[in-house]
Amino acid sequence: MDARPIGVFDSGLGGLTAVRSLRQILPEENLIYFGDTARVPYGGRSKETLLKYARQDVRFLRSFDLKAILIACGTVSTTSLDTLQAENDLPIVGVVEPTCRRALLVTKNKKVGIIATLASIRSGAYEATLRRLDPDVEVIGKPCPLFVPLVENGRIQRGDVVIETVAKEYLETLKATGIDTLILGCTHYPLLTDIISDVMGPDVTLVSAGEESAFELKRMLKAEGLRADERCQGEPEFYVSDRPEDFERIASVFLRENMRHTARRINIDQY
Repeated sequence: MDARPIGVFDSGLGGLTAVRSLRQILPEENLIYFGDTARVPYGGRSKETLLKYARQDVRFLRSFDLKAILIACGTVSTTSLDTLQAENDLPIVGVVEPTCRRALLVTKNKKVGIIATLASIRSGAYEATLRRLDPDVEVIGKPCPLFVPLVENGRIQRGDVVIETVAKEYLETLKATGIDTLILGCTHYPLLTDIISDVMGPDVTLVSAGEESAFELKRMLKAEGLRADERCQGEPEFYVSDRPEDFERIASVFLRENMRHTARRINIDQY
């Protein structure tokens, strides 16, 4: 039994999709979540800037006595995971490989689409992982740079003309390629599941990066004997780098609980 918490980080609110999955899949685990809301979005940054931010995020989380870290950020997972794993002496899980494995399990026609940030698409990490796991897969990637800022501003509901218009602009050409599986390669995107599903239609299966990485973390903790006592109820702590009130407002809707006065602001530049 290991009661130490799991650290989770993302550029902003998107990692809450992983937190929600972790709380369902590993309810006994304590979680420390950091959302870098002062510097969101990460998707358009250079690889060097992303690594700098990711190192700071990890250093903050490691100020706690953690047993593992989940990078709940597709952009960091595609650009910085190997470096962070090499630099740290505790397990670090990203979102790319678990998500790709799931996509290959569910696709029937071997046509898999990926939507992600510009940095993730440029990195080619999802495409390379899919082709390594199945050389016969056809992969079509599409950057969706406006999704993250729209999610961060709460534009996530059906009937919101702005997000629905942007989604159609991004996704209709992708649907026309004949994909039957779509990877939501940024953990912000599951907040738009209803809107994305409306555009893609019922014949396209959506695969969420946050959910699949939570299952991967569960397997890793079990294999290494790091699970907490399953009779316990874990608690989350939330930290952000900008106004907690803005984070709490949208997080309350997504996590379906009152987040008022539960997030704390930290100065990430100290790390």
